[in-house]
Amino acid sequence: MPDRAPQPVDRQLPTEEARDLIALVRDIAHQEIAPNAAEEEDAGRFPREVFTLLSRSGLLGLPYDSEYGGGDQPYEVYLQVLEELAAARLTVGLGLSVHTLASYALATYGTKAQQVEHLPAMLGGGLLGAYALSEPASGSDAASLRTKAVRDGDDWVITGTKSWITHGGIADFYTVMARTGGEGPRGITAFLVPGDAEGLTAAAPEKKMGLKGSPTAQIHLDGVRVGDDRRIGEEGQGFAIALSALDSGRLGIAACAIGVAQAALDEATAYATERRQFGRPIADFQGLRFMLADMATQIEAGRALYLTAARLRDAGRPFAREAAMAKLFCTDTAMKATTDAVQILGGYGYTADFPAERYMREAKVLQIVEGTNQIQRMVIARHVAGPETP
Repeated sequence: MPDRAPQPVDRQLPTEEARDLIALVRDIAHQEIAPNAAEEEDAGRFPREVFTLLSRSGLLGLPYDSEYGGGDQPYEVYLQVLEELAAARLTVGLGLSVHTLASYALATYGTKAQQVEHLPAMLGGGLLGAYALSEPASGSDAASLRTKAVRDGDDWVITGTKSWITHGGIADFYTVMARTGGEGPRGITAFLVPGDAEGLTAAAPEKKMGLKGSPTAQIHLDGVRVGDDRRIGEEGQGFAIALSALDSGRLGIAACAIGVAQAALDEATAYATERRQFGRPIADFQGLRFMLADMATQIEAGRALYLTAARLRDAGRPFAREAAMAKLFCTDTAMKATTDAVQILGGYGYTADFPAERYMREAKVLQIVEGTNQIQRMVIARHVAGPETP
């Protein structure tokens, strides 16, 4: 098939600086990320050098304060950067989203002294973060986590296992939620744990159906000792910090999902306009035209939904409901769009010679991470109809 480059998304950006930023991201995506994406995903290779480049380009701390090495960008802009990166390779877009999530607790709840000491390296010093909330027996029910942190003088000793950790084993720092008090959400505290801490080890990465270049692994904390100066927020505040972080993180997943969906639409459109059957392009057949039209409409709707939530966040208004809606709708859209792209390519869509099958495998995980879509429906329903009857 002839190679037809997709048209860039026509974005409504708030400033000239933001337009320049998107142009930079597109250049990096086109030259440094997309050309190697298929080969490296197939080989299960994590592109650490790309994250080094993103750090040097000022892209690893976009929504955070420039005083500490951030980019001072609104979420409205940051999320569109994520979308561009995820369209080129989800491992990179999702990786940036997770790094931003891992930095959130310290950037939002840390003391001034903690922020001065740690944030410059986290946001612009080439470090890569991971977020450690889930455990083997506590996924959706995160408040039942069992990892413990016990006070020992001026230190805390952390013991337990975290699971499904993106960047597990390669991260330079982990934001870890551990139990410091009684049962339930009020007994959880957040800690900043160095990636090279004594007693911290990682299991072999999970063997996944997609996102093979992004390591996902259990991490084991066997008596990991950290000072009290690495406790983030107050004792017992960790679960509230975790939920607040996830509201923002869900917007990152929504943006990544639209990036994957857009890539699938671009691939399907290029194929359908070049592939000929019965003497004309298959894009001339109404059945396929309608599939492309539905894909394009759903993608635009998803983009509008995550941007609406981002603008609420930027304005300091509540956005948890809209974040859950965006995560739900955008990831379901990605799953539908990538499935339809495989169908449009027919037999070729089922082969690794075209990226459609990779997009489809990658889209599935976005319906699961940072709160399954069933959990998102519960969150939305509580906003609509009130909490469930005890």
